[in-house]
Amino acid sequence: MKYYKLIMIFGLLFFQLGKAQEKADVIVNKAMKEAQANKKNVLLIFHASWCKWCRLMEKNMERPEIKPVFDKRFVTAYVDVQEVGEKKKLENPGGEELMKRYKGEKAGLPFWLILTPKGDVITDSFNAKGENLGSPATKEEVDVFIAKLDQSSPLSAQDKTNIETIFVKK
Repeated sequence: MKYYKLIMIFGLLFFQLGKAQEKADVIVNKAMKEAQANKKNVLLIFHASWCKWCRLMEKNMERPEIKPVFDKRFVTAYVDVQEVGEKKKLENPGGEELMKRYKGEKAGLPFWLILTPKGDVITDSFNAKGENLGSPATKEEVDVFIAKLDQSSPLSAQDKTNIETIFVKK
């Protein structure tokens, strides 16, 4: 019995390691279908496991004060790109090409877009100077981020205050 459990654990681990990541276009298509069904937009985020700014953005978006703001308005989808070494297997096939299609190949990470349920770009993470906001952290960056979110789905004054409080680095 002891060996049986050990074999099962190794078998499951081996299966997970050999499992291919979901293709980027499949992730986006699923998000668009869900967005259409729920009358939301898609917040598509390109990120990588090594990217501290990506992790910060995800952490901020998951905060209890903010998560409902995003969940109410967006279907959030993540595409893993630009991994290195052993982590390369974490990438979603076609992610780099998708990022390039949206002109984000030189943007840095995270790079994000807000799409309609039909896939039209409402806005992206570039500011007026063409610089990637990534995970906004300064007051100015967060103001642009809030304006972009508001452009795609109106935010209440309280939502804007909460986003500013969470995202602006002290």
